[in-house]
Amino acid sequence: MTAPPYPQSHGLLKDRTVVVTAAAGTGIGYSTARRAIEEGARVLISDYHERRLGEAAERLSEETGQKPATFTCDVTAQDQVDALQEAALRELGHIDVLINNAGLGGEVPVVDMTDEQWFRVLDVTLNSVFRMSRAFLPGMYARKSGVIVNNASVLGWRAQKGQAHYAAAKAGVMAFTRCSAVEAAEHNVRINAVAPSIAMHAFLAKVTSDELLEQLSAREAFGRPAEVWEVANVMIFLASDLSSYMTGEVVPVSSQRA
Repeated sequence: MTAPPYPQSHGLLKDRTVVVTAAAGTGIGYSTARRAIEEGARVLISDYHERRLGEAAERLSEETGQKPATFTCDVTAQDQVDALQEAALRELGHIDVLINNAGLGGEVPVVDMTDEQWFRVLDVTLNSVFRMSRAFLPGMYARKSGVIVNNASVLGWRAQKGQAHYAAAKAGVMAFTRCSAVEAAEHNVRINAVAPSIAMHAFLAKVTSDELLEQLSAREAFGRPAEVWEVANVMIFLASDLSSYMTGEVVPVSSQRA
């Protein structure tokens, strides 16, 4: 089954300010930034790769007519995360929505996994969500308004060989989302997460074998991976007022068979 047509815009984030991490390249972060702009938001995108970040900003300008602000940031370094938060305030004035999209995978069996592989994946995928949330939540608390959307994965629930580090990190993102949401609700701030199954983009194709991609796609009821914008659409929904009663939820973006 082929993907549906690219969605029309409805102004769901009109006049909102949005920060998206790991938004270089052509993956979920980039697509979420594009959909946020299309829905009326002012956007700042961030990534570890300065050159690719600049290229992403230029593409977004061509595709949407609005060039987002940019800030290079390594989400594993707290000083850079703090600098990103300060830059976002300078560029946008305040932050309505934070999209925590940074993550790192890789396929390796537990018995072959090094400490460095284990801790690197957890640092990028889980610890970054903690660092970013800790940096941005005080401003949202002060304004009594704000939304955080985290990017988890169905692997936080389901098993796959060679993915123990990534699955553990994504399960941690889910638990962190639920617990931080209960705290944030006292300040009228919402925190939710998406859990995609498989969304096709260039980096995934680079680090995953064709055989595994074919197997993963075959598990999906539609027989295809998601388009990255199909995941981004759910992130935009969670960032918008359409999900105003939702917090602490982890929403699958999947067509996997039962």
